[in-house]
Amino acid sequence: MSDVLLPLLIAVPIIAATLPLLGGLVREDAGWPIAAVTTLSVLGMALAVAREVFAGDRLVHALGGWQRPYGIELVADELSAAVTVLVALVAVLTLVFARVAGPRGNPFYAGYLLLTGGLLGLSLTGDLFNMFVFLEIVGLTTYGLIAADRSAASAYASLKYLFLGTVGASLYLIGVGYVFLATGSLNMIDLQGAIASVGYTDPLIRASYAFIVAGLALKIALFPVHSWQPDAYQRAPDAVTALVAALVSTTAAYALIRITYTVFTVEFLAANEAITTGLLLVASVSIVAGSALAAMQSDLKRMLAYSSVAQFGIVVAAVALANETALLGAIVHLIGHGLLKFGLFLAVGLLGLGYGARTVSDLASLAERAPFTAGAYAVLGLSLVGIPPSVGFLGKWYVALGAVEGAGGAGSAGPTGATGYVVVGAIFLSTLFTLAYVARLLEALYFAGAGEAGEPEPRPADRADRPETASTAADGGRERPLAPLSDAPRAPGVPDRVPPASLLVLVAVTLGVVALGFAGFAAAEAFEPFLGRVFA
Repeated sequence: MSDVLLPLLIAVPIIAATLPLLGGLVREDAGWPIAAVTTLSVLGMALAVAREVFAGDRLVHALGGWQRPYGIELVADELSAAVTVLVALVAVLTLVFARVAGPRGNPFYAGYLLLTGGLLGLSLTGDLFNMFVFLEIVGLTTYGLIAADRSAASAYASLKYLFLGTVGASLYLIGVGYVFLATGSLNMIDLQGAIASVGYTDPLIRASYAFIVAGLALKIALFPVHSWQPDAYQRAPDAVTALVAALVSTTAAYALIRITYTVFTVEFLAANEAITTGLLLVASVSIVAGSALAAMQSDLKRMLAYSSVAQFGIVVAAVALANETALLGAIVHLIGHGLLKFGLFLAVGLLGLGYGARTVSDLASLAERAPFTAGAYAVLGLSLVGIPPSVGFLGKWYVALGAVEGAGGAGSAGPTGATGYVVVGAIFLSTLFTLAYVARLLEALYFAGAGEAGEPEPRPADRADRPETASTAADGGRERPLAPLSDAPRAPGVPDRVPPASLLVLVAVTLGVVALGFAGFAAAEAFEPFLGRVFA
């Protein structure tokens, strides 16, 4: 009966999303406890599913008892279970920060729970059209959450994301329509055999994959269709940015891996080298361009947004390489980057909450006044570069190794030859650019303004972003300011001027990022059944 947990993982947060609005009729602060209980329950179920899956029991649930190819299936294997745990864990940790940083209001918590349910559905569905439904749930709720503070800048960023996200969803749906015309099925497992029967070089099959990839590229924010991401990450409230940056593009990249290897399979990639070569080149450009643009930024959130363009380029390149080592790297990098980027945006949010730091120059010698927050930020930044031991290094290592193997033609169904070395060169250049902007952050944190006495007051430009003046999502039709910074609780003896619970979350995430860097052999063993099915 463990498969019953799969629909519950999706249904519980979606149904619970109505409760903050209903509870708001009685209490203005009903949203947070409802969201906390719901997400903790979801995390427990996700861990139970993951434990069973990694013990060797792949879970499949046919909704309503209707079997494929007509029914809709929910599937939990090693890949989907790992993404499900990541979604549930980040959802819980985000609540800790949102309680003090905002947005507040019952509509925010309703949207937050709906987004969580959509992300879980996207991770567990075994049906292409159902995946489109969950992509739309994720997109619509993300648009609303980005504009949760009701500022003009966030509304513009949300509208921009809305336009581009709608284009991406439309392209994806066209691709699904083409594969349905060619095969008459939408179930992912059933499509494996159907596509093989039609032929991997059939024009409809090729067009279907091209449209699906183009649509997901917009959702992932690959260069040059990335322009929504910097504005959305910069303008959204800090807690929303941490949640969206960790999960939304991550689940879209998961969808690309799932569709490529479960639906179209490695045989399709081997039969269409022009498609995979083109995807590799686009991903390589995204890797370099994203890192170069990040190095040019002074706004902290915008810098990390561009870095995501590069990091997801690495994942997409690994998908196109089509060998076992590269795919393992894609999975490790996908999960590790989600946790890593959550930690980085949490650190940026805490520095903004405690010190009004929004740009690189605002970080001047903050390490002296915020040693724990700055230390965690520094460690996470070095992990982004790929300094071992960290999960940032582990993912890049496997992808680069897979690219070298592909260049030599060893066990690769995708392009071989010089294209693999192009990916390795792109990762190397990206690492240099990442080192450049992370070094700027470290220099500002630990050396800029060293020896200056006193604690400078935030500049007027910073005050607009400080929590004591920021507005939040509507609560019963009224905007409510966040609690003044001076009211935030402080742990005895801790010099960081940030909420201790959020600081504890940041430290735990940082330790997790480092610990996962030691998990290379464990990751290979854990995902070996999935990789074995893909490359059987």
